[in-house]
Amino acid sequence: MSGDVEHEDKTEEPSEKRLADAIEKGRTAFSREAPLFASLSATLVALVFVMPGRAAALFSTLIGLFDDPAGWRIARSEDALALAAPLATAAADFLWPVVALLAISSLVASLAQGAPRIVPDRILPDFSRISLSAGFRRTFGPRGLVEFAKNLIKIAAVGSVASMMLIGQKAVLVTAMEDDPGALPERILGLAVKTIAAALTAALVVASADLVWSRILWRRDNRMSKHEVKEELKQAEGDRMVKARLRSLRLDRSRRRMLSAVPRATMVVVNPTHYAVAMRYVRAEGGAPMVLAKGADLIALKIRAIAEAHDVPVVEDKPLARSLYAAVEVERPIPAEFYRAVAEIVHAIQQRKTGWAQQRT
Repeated sequence: MSGDVEHEDKTEEPSEKRLADAIEKGRTAFSREAPLFASLSATLVALVFVMPGRAAALFSTLIGLFDDPAGWRIARSEDALALAAPLATAAADFLWPVVALLAISSLVASLAQGAPRIVPDRILPDFSRISLSAGFRRTFGPRGLVEFAKNLIKIAAVGSVASMMLIGQKAVLVTAMEDDPGALPERILGLAVKTIAAALTAALVVASADLVWSRILWRRDNRMSKHEVKEELKQAEGDRMVKARLRSLRLDRSRRRMLSAVPRATMVVVNPTHYAVAMRYVRAEGGAPMVLAKGADLIALKIRAIAEAHDVPVVEDKPLARSLYAAVEVERPIPAEFYRAVAEIVHAIQQRKTGWAQQRT
């Protein structure tokens, strides 16, 4: 988040661009209570589903070692290592699923609040961060007091719920001293499950409230002044103008390239001034007639003028010109439904050329 110093002139709600920039810089809404809740959840899962089976294997290992204390001959350091090796192996086998669950749950809770990003500015040395006055304001300022109050509420809530649960289990704790010692681990496990489940309920309330508060605080930290809003609007307007200019240049280049292909056409269908579609069909080249250029209004007039200047036959057919203009893209063959109409035009042009040739002879 942004600094702790509040600016009275920042009265406007943050724009989407402002929030997106903050996320890119690594300043995201983050709740510290969510990973804690996830860790407690993972602990409860481990106690219920993982530890019972693992505990039996650990007890069997310990019983095997403690049943023969006379066999522990520790005369050298190698003997101590030999004794510690099975103990360490059994302890590691017992603990690694719990540690893995805790690590994975905390990681997932953190990733769920925002994708990780490498932001060099956040890791580079900044001597202003070690300022005593800034540190004092962070610790004893409004935000520091709020964090202190949150911690007090969290400890009070979790502690109260756990205490009430333990008080309710007072009779079980008293009678446990009279029971078989072999049943003690199971009783302890059951008590731990109930205690963590009760604490988890309180942690859920605290984490939910903290998630909402961190989101509100994040948006407040990214508020904008009226001047910043105006500058962002100017920048966005400038970007739109640049994009519009680039789009216009691309369209202009595409239009010039399209018009340069008109002399290669073998026919132009017009309507008669609103639409024009230039096509090429040569039997020897094979394939369907290809649309080389199309346009409306001024572009249509240019296509017709270029065609007439290069002796490309121009045929007036209003319905066909409109249909071809709407249905076919440039540099694409015409669909099958236009074959018959275009074939008639090709036949008419060929007859016209044949008649001209006969008149010349």
